[in-house]
This record gives sequence, C-alpha cells and structure tokens, in this order.
Amino acid sequence: MIINLLNGIEFQNPDLFNLEEAAALIFYFTVYSFLGWLLENSYNFLTKREFFKPNFLFGPFKPMYGITPVLLVYLISPETNGGVVIFLCFFIPTLVEYVTGALLQKLFNRKWWDYTDTPLQLHGHICLPFSLSWMVLSLLCIKWIHPVIVSTYGAVEPFWAWVWSAIGLYFLADLVLAIRKHTLQELMPEKANNQIQ
Repeated sequence: MIINLLNGIEFQNPDLFNLEEAAALIFYFTVYSFLGWLLENSYNFLTKREFFKPNFLFGPFKPMYGITPVLLVYLISPETNGGVVIFLCFFIPTLVEYVTGALLQKLFNRKWWDYTDTPLQLHGHICLPFSLSWMVLSLLCIKWIHPVIVSTYGAVEPFWAWVWSAIGLYFLADLVLAIRKHTLQELMPEKANNQIQ
C-alpha cells in the first residue's frame, strides 16, 4: 500500500531565496497551520466533546502543522528514494513535535499535549502510535493534499502577492503576543503549576 502511495507523489522543491518563493512558503505555512488547527480541534471534539482545544497562538493556527509539510516539501525531491520518503515522513513530524513540546515545557513550564499514558512514548512529547499516524498523514499530504494546495496557490497568487507580507507580520505579532501572554502566566504563581490540557 505504501509503495502504491509513493508511486503517485508529486514533489515540489522550489528555491528558497527569492520573494516569490518566500510568498509561496508563507502561503503553505498558513494553509497547513490552519488545517492543523482544524484537525486538532476536530480530534479534540471526537475524543472530549469540546471543539476548542487550548492553543499557544491567539489565532486559529497550529505552527507545527505548518512547519512539518513545508520541511517535507523542501527536503523531498523527485529523485528521493521511496524508503527515504517514508523515513522523512516519520522522522520530520516526530522531530518537530518533540522539539516543540520540549521547548514549550522548558520555556513556559506547561504541556499543551501529554503522551505519558500512551505506549512507547518519550518524555510525554512523542509516542510511536502518533508518530505512525503523522507518517501516514504526511504521505497523504505529499501525494494528494499538497498538489491541491499548489494549484490553489496558483489561482490566488496575484491576490496573495499583495497580502503575504502582512500575513507574515500577523504571524510574527501573534507569536510575540503569545510569548508575552504565556510568560506572564508562568510568572503568576497561581498559574505556574505545570498545567496540562
């Protein structure tokens, strides 16, 4: 099944060092971050009957879901061996999730997710069952979702050329405000009790 999946993958490996590609990168990051927010909240609704899950940022975006597909798209080329593609689709999401979880806990003394009770976990930040799920989602993303996103970008590129820098500034502002908010929460004794949600 995985080999059949790999046979139809369309790759995109653009040059990172010009404004057009920076605009495309911000577009992909924005779309995937929003889709990740929808995925996380939908999963939370199915498992806990609550749609809105606590988010690090103020806006409806999950940056891990934006970073991972962008890294995969830029690391995988048409010549990449199928086994390497599978490895990257397993390793990159797992690495991004672990580093993000460890940094958030270190900087803000808080976990936004916790796999401690899940089999084959590491420090509660990653676990094998979810890493395998991320691998399958990454393969599906590369084969079916990303080509649609690329086509969508082609359709909206003239409009996007006018707004992409403002979107980038929005993400920067949201990040700064979120860091400030969570830092203040960490400094307040009643909220600095290693919350896990």
